[in-house]
Parts: sequence; structure tokens; C-alpha cells
Amino acid sequence: MNTMTASRDSRHLSPSSRQAEGRSDMGPQGLSAILWRERELLEMLLFKLEEEQLLLTSGTTRWLPFATREVEQVLERLRQTGLERAVAVSALAVAWGTSEDATLREIIASAPSESWRDVFTSHLKELTDITGKIAEVRDSNLRYLRSVARSTSETLTNLYPSPSTYDSQGGSTASPRQSHLFDSDI
Repeated sequence: MNTMTASRDSRHLSPSSRQAEGRSDMGPQGLSAILWRERELLEMLLFKLEEEQLLLTSGTTRWLPFATREVEQVLERLRQTGLERAVAVSALAVAWGTSEDATLREIIASAPSESWRDVFTSHLKELTDITGKIAEVRDSNLRYLRSVARSTSETLTNLYPSPSTYDSQGGSTASPRQSHLFDSDI
């Protein structure tokens, strides 16, 4: 393949493919594409957390490790995208005359046109909204897990009370077994 064909073919690649080849576009279009990808990943994370919640509340814990692994995979992709975003924001900030460590809010404030301010403001609003929803579902899942852990601990404590005294051979002199609502020998 000659050089002309290779350059023509690279124009048809997605922004992420060009980035992987070292031909990244760090202008406002590139940053906007990264922010779209980040929004999609956050939506996927919300979906996976809600999926976990459904498994937890239905008592189908068999599939919970798979759901948790999927959440971790999305989080890893989000970390990578976050790094790409940081590089893109830094490059755009320098191009637009602001500090290299500018935030997205500072990028919005320094945007040279109203259209870019609107685009990045929209991204910021959506990112903030989805992050709030993710926090709500995450907190709900944590509350549910804590409740289940506490209930399990209390059940186990009632099943096998800790011995309060020991006999002369060092064995426990536990009180006789009390009746329970379920058969613990199964």
C-alpha cells in the first residue's frame, strides 16, 4: 500500500482509531467526541449498576460476580477515557489561551464562540446529571449489601452462639441448641 492510499484510508477511521494511530485531533471536535464517549460509558455504568441492583433485590446472587466484573470493566474504560479527556482539555485550553490544567468549566468560559460554549455546557450538564444518578444507584446498592451482611451476621450469630465457658479439657460448654425456624442440618 502506498503512502497516498494509507493517508486516504486514515481519514475514514473513527476519532478513537486515529488516536490509537497517533493522529489524535485535540481540537474542540476531538474533545467533544471524547465527552460523548464518556457519556456513553457513564450510561453503561448506570445500566450495569442497575443490573447489579436487580440481582441483589431478587436474591439471585449467583450472577453477582459476573455483574460486578462488568462494572469493573466499564470503570476501567472510563479511567482510560478520563485520561484521554484530560489530555484533550489540556491541549484545547492551551489553544484557547487558558491554563493547561483548566477544567471543563474554564474551557466553556474561554470558548471562542457561543456554539462551542453551548456544546460543552450541554456535555457538562449531562455528565453531571448521569453522575448524580450513578451515585444514587451505587448508594442504594451499598445500603442493600450492608443490610444483607448485617442480616446474615445476625442469623449466623443466632445459629451458633459463642461459648461463654469452657470445660476442664478446653472444650466449650455451649448452651443446648435452641429451636430455629429452619433446618440447619440440610
